[in-house]
Amino acid sequence: MSVQPALGEIAARFGLRLVGGSAEQPISGVATLVAADASQIGFLANPRYRAQLAATRAAAVILREPDAADCPRPCLVAADPYVAFAHVATLFEPVATAPAGIHPSAIIAADAHVDTSASIGPLCVIEAGARIEAGATLGPHCSVGPRCVVGAQSRLVARVTLVQDVRLGRRVLIHPGAVLGADGFGLAFEGDHWIKVPQLGGVVIGDDCEIGANTTIDRGALGDTVLEEDVRLDNQIQIAHNVRIGAHSALAGCAAVAGSASIGRYCLIGGGAGILGHLNVADRVTVTAMSLVTHSIREPGEYSSGTPIQPNRQWRRNAARFRHLDEIARRLGVGAKDRTE
Repeated sequence: MSVQPALGEIAARFGLRLVGGSAEQPISGVATLVAADASQIGFLANPRYRAQLAATRAAAVILREPDAADCPRPCLVAADPYVAFAHVATLFEPVATAPAGIHPSAIIAADAHVDTSASIGPLCVIEAGARIEAGATLGPHCSVGPRCVVGAQSRLVARVTLVQDVRLGRRVLIHPGAVLGADGFGLAFEGDHWIKVPQLGGVVIGDDCEIGANTTIDRGALGDTVLEEDVRLDNQIQIAHNVRIGAHSALAGCAAVAGSASIGRYCLIGGGAGILGHLNVADRVTVTAMSLVTHSIREPGEYSSGTPIQPNRQWRRNAARFRHLDEIARRLGVGAKDRTE
């Protein structure tokens, strides 16, 4: 496809229906409805931005069929405009290509294996028994510890640390500052002091996973911490030892999952949410932002906890009343058969 693909080329490539406009119109990029100029494609995925259609200057707008009648510009009709936008945007994403080979400043253990097609950037360290497979890319300052495997076509952007016994599948993308394979938080209290429990497992990351900047994934205490294929983790997430996350699940920024919890497939965990240890979350569960999961979730659906923000004076009154809820419930006889105290 050309540097500036034509509108008709884009429609054909991604299975979109072009309504109005010229199929020969060159397109220079993508943008929001408000910011798009006459050479860019805009998109309408969220109904709350529908009012912006009337004034958009975009060369074309990706939208659903019902919205086409109100669009003054050419349309690219899609079943899911946001998915279509994601595909179209890839045409304009600058992709850095790293040359195959090992930078002179990198340090490679004698028994490490680096495929000749891999790219090892400046100041990388690859330790004993590690393996870097075909087409993998390590950006500057990455550290790959003992017995780690970086799968084919995977990319460690920069300053990524694989501590030990980490196995990445194919096409895994890890953003700067992430640490995989550090010790899990395993402690035993003996008398008056803590004893560190050895963390003897590893970390296994499936194909096509993405791990955000400064996210940490601890290795298992005995078995492995596991992310199945196509799991997506945002920035600054904590995954504790022996957690398992099912395929195609996604966790937003600052979420935390405690040790030995198991999250199913196709789950969505909102930003700042927490999941306590040793719990099970079923497939296709959504946990909304800032929720705390304190018991296993057995059925798919959307779950929330916490109290919404409100003016401080109102919140203080409600917080004071909250302390008396049990007393009021007892007076009313609510839940008496469930009480054990």
